Amino acid sequence: MYNTTNKIVALAITTQASFLMTFMSSSISIALPSIGKEFETNAILLSWIVTSYLLATAICLVPFGRIADIVGIKKIFTYGIFIYTISSLLSAVSTSAVMLIFFRVLQGIGGAMTISTSIAILSSIFPTGEKGKALGINAAAIYFGLTLGPFLGGLLTEHFGWRSIFIANIPLGLITIVFTFWKIKGDWSGAKGEKFDFIGSAIYSLLLISLMYGFSLLPSILGAGLILVGVLGFLAFVKWETKSESPVLNIGLFRNNRVFTFSNFATLANYSATYAVVFLLSLYLQYIKGFSPQNAGLILVSKPIIQAALSPFTGRLSDKIEPQKVASVGMALTSVALFLFSFLNKNTALALIIACLILLGFGLGLFASPNTNAVMSSVKPRFYGVASATLSTMRATGGVLSMGITTLLFAIYMGRVEITPEYYPLFLTSARIAFAIFATLCLGGIFASLARGKIQ
Repeated sequence: MYNTTNKIVALAITTQASFLMTFMSSSISIALPSIGKEFETNAILLSWIVTSYLLATAICLVPFGRIADIVGIKKIFTYGIFIYTISSLLSAVSTSAVMLIFFRVLQGIGGAMTISTSIAILSSIFPTGEKGKALGINAAAIYFGLTLGPFLGGLLTEHFGWRSIFIANIPLGLITIVFTFWKIKGDWSGAKGEKFDFIGSAIYSLLLISLMYGFSLLPSILGAGLILVGVLGFLAFVKWETKSESPVLNIGLFRNNRVFTFSNFATLANYSATYAVVFLLSLYLQYIKGFSPQNAGLILVSKPIIQAALSPFTGRLSDKIEPQKVASVGMALTSVALFLFSFLNKNTALALIIACLILLGFGLGLFASPNTNAVMSSVKPRFYGVASATLSTMRATGGVLSMGITTLLFAIYMGRVEITPEYYPLFLTSARIAFAIFATLCLGGIFASLARGKIQ
């Protein structure tokens, strides 16, 4: 059993890793117009700089969560940070959009190894009564990364170029590696000695690739065909995992655990509705409003700074009040904010945009920590790795769906073109429809959040 000092050290290390992942994801969005200009990239390919990372992460989270339960959570966490740091260096020296996308895939693999284990480490160390508080602090670091990402990303992009964002990740990654080896002793492997399901993992990876890539190709026939392959792959995956002696994803967690099931569905709905918001608003503020990367980043900070401030409080609150109630209120506020964004146009007042971002921050701050606490408190310790990875997969898959919806709308209304002034009206149409769809998704997520039941 870890003492108080060891708990604090582990919390600090996993918190820094969580900060690192979200800092990268939020800062790269603000740099996209600069990357597109340098590589002369169309809007759809530009979206793949974000989507490639998300897709790689979504594919790898559950398999690595299972591997971590078998070989050791700390071991996979450390390898993940190492791969993430190396890929950051390689991304910084990319000479084309395609090369950058390739290294972003590698970065996503390292990110998946880290993300799938950081929450599992905290859940292994902190007892039930303290878990919500620890997860709340970890969530605050995530939102702190989201807070600093747009501002520092814009600052770095404007003064040192977009490559400096990737370079900034390297020292943080190295520090995390050193402290993990130095301070975290021992390891956790609740499923030690069990077999790894290679066939199930392969089916899982292929179905996600088919679904997400097919989604980006719509409305073409090839896109529809790949989505059909993905759906059939999902059915095959469920059938295989049900019969497997050592499944990569324990289907029983969904079948026999109402809280786990609906909490994950709520996460999927929430991230599907909110991930592309920063992407769209970053393009809107720089293209339509004419803001510099630095000033656009300052505006976007208003959302995550509220999330960062609320998360520790809502994490502790969910140890005392049912997460079902707190998270559902958060989902409702998020839905309202997204609905308001669906009226965005070139004359929308900056004050209204910031007000909507603040409302969105309140909603997400109320949702995230209690929802995570509900997921991790609903499973036994031997499933912490897979539960953490499943939750993170829902986030990543939601992010991919969010970007997929955006990419599809770009393809329908603009086509494969650079975002130039003549296409600004079509861009705005795409953005408004995207926000309307996101608000509807979030509205549906309220019911999933309420349906989960109680954990206390």
